[in-house]
Amino acid sequence: MREKKAEMEAERGLLFLFTVLMITQKGEGKLAENFYISTCPNVESIVKQVVSVKFSQTFVTVPATLRLFFHDCFVEGCDASVLIQSANGDAEKDAEDNISLAGDGFDTVVKAKQAVEAVCPGIVSCADILTIAARDVVELAGGPSFKVELGRRDGLISKASRVAGNLPEPTFSLSQLNSMFAKHSLSQIDMIALSGAHTLGFSHCKRFADRIYSFSPSSSVDPSLNPDYAKELMQACPRDVDPTIAINMDPVTPRKFDNVYFQNLVTGKGLFTSDQVLFTDTESQPTVNDFAKNPGDFNAAFTTAMIKLGRVGVKNGEQGEIRRDCTAFNS
Repeated sequence: MREKKAEMEAERGLLFLFTVLMITQKGEGKLAENFYISTCPNVESIVKQVVSVKFSQTFVTVPATLRLFFHDCFVEGCDASVLIQSANGDAEKDAEDNISLAGDGFDTVVKAKQAVEAVCPGIVSCADILTIAARDVVELAGGPSFKVELGRRDGLISKASRVAGNLPEPTFSLSQLNSMFAKHSLSQIDMIALSGAHTLGFSHCKRFADRIYSFSPSSSVDPSLNPDYAKELMQACPRDVDPTIAINMDPVTPRKFDNVYFQNLVTGKGLFTSDQVLFTDTESQPTVNDFAKNPGDFNAAFTTAMIKLGRVGVKNGEQGEIRRDCTAFNS
């Protein structure tokens, strides 16, 4: 009787193990900080070396790489679909909302991938390399350092037609922002913290021109704009300005990852409507005030939000592929 019971328990154990293996094979495994510990243990140091060199060449590397990560995750999930190049001009990067993505972000990931391939061929996805690089540029710009989860695979879909409606617009209200971020299991606090990445980078004049020239029939200038800041924007962006001219998102410390972005919002110096609304809306104002006064709170919230963002739409197991070249699907 005892032998029969032991035999049944052994069978149940084997069935459990088989079930776990099947789940893992179906791509339902989880990301892990030490995912490459046995297959490519130096991947993070390799990527950081490349990112550091690129950073020493141009500061644009920082906002370009960070923005690339956001735009990638919000469309098909964090699967490096935004890196695909198409001879027909119909890949994700060719969509109108992505045309302004700076080339230095793409170049950073491509070069990092090449360096990793030289040591660990066919092991590390472009999606993971982009995730590592996004973390590294934040640290290089003076922001927090944090561990990233790895184990993503690269996606097999990259279509310009699938981008529209999946990225936040500069005219969004708080409810519109919350709704879009909630689709990716990101909270209002996550959204506000990630908006803090606007402490770096730049925007073209046409993205906010309506706030200084044609806000409403009764006022050409958005009343939520600081008057002095509005004048500065008009000087930098004349009404008939070249649309390629760019303005720093943070007029105070544009080359440093800090909480000054939130201090700017308190004084009416948010460049986009979707920036300033975080302070003018009473639902989000307390969080903005907290981040403006307490950089530690902002850094902690940003770290949490980046990790959560990195889980969006992840492909793993048998899903997707490990691209040999980040700009093209494996043939």
